[in-house]
Amino acid sequence: MSSSAIEVKICGLKTPEAVETVLKNGASHIGFIFFPKSPRHLEPAQAARLAAAARGKAKIVAVTVNADDAQLDEIVAALQPDILQLHGNETPERVAQVKQRYGLPVMKAFSIRENSDFDVVAPYQGIADRFLFDAKAPKGSELPGGNGVSFDWNLLKARQDLGNYMLSGGLNAENINVALAKTGSFAIDISSGVESEPGKKDVHLIDAFFAAVREASNTK
Repeated sequence: MSSSAIEVKICGLKTPEAVETVLKNGASHIGFIFFPKSPRHLEPAQAARLAAAARGKAKIVAVTVNADDAQLDEIVAALQPDILQLHGNETPERVAQVKQRYGLPVMKAFSIRENSDFDVVAPYQGIADRFLFDAKAPKGSELPGGNGVSFDWNLLKARQDLGNYMLSGGLNAENINVALAKTGSFAIDISSGVESEPGKKDVHLIDAFFAAVREASNTK
């Protein structure tokens, strides 16, 4: 991946083996999820132990959903993340407050199904340091991300006003070439697409995904 311009974030890591495989492949970011309803949920101390191997090699991202200050205090103190990812209904004011409180970059996630879903992004411009565009969760899902579904990537092709973002939602080794070609994205985020079952990362799927990204990046 060192020769690739594509940033790759692998999210929802839970085991040393998965972290090792992700780092070996040159991931730019690794994400740890702090949301009890998710099969990828970790306690801050668990994530801190896993992150130790990655510090200085990949950006460490703490992913939360509508977390309050007490939760964030605990996560930041234990994990010392490089980036905070807010994946809930956080307002622009909340994003600004989090940035000020912790002095860390904030990536704000948005759920997309149709073009009008991008309308909510504008108030966050100049506040969030980066955006992450994921697919809207299927009906009945309690998870805001990691559902293995994608949105229409053609929607992003026409949007040049969105700034610095990561593409997420339903990515895998089979479709990443098409996703990158349609969106022109240079940053991607994947979780369920490298799992053998919800919450269980598969090192072979991780290897295959990075191989597909390398191949796709050589054709960009």
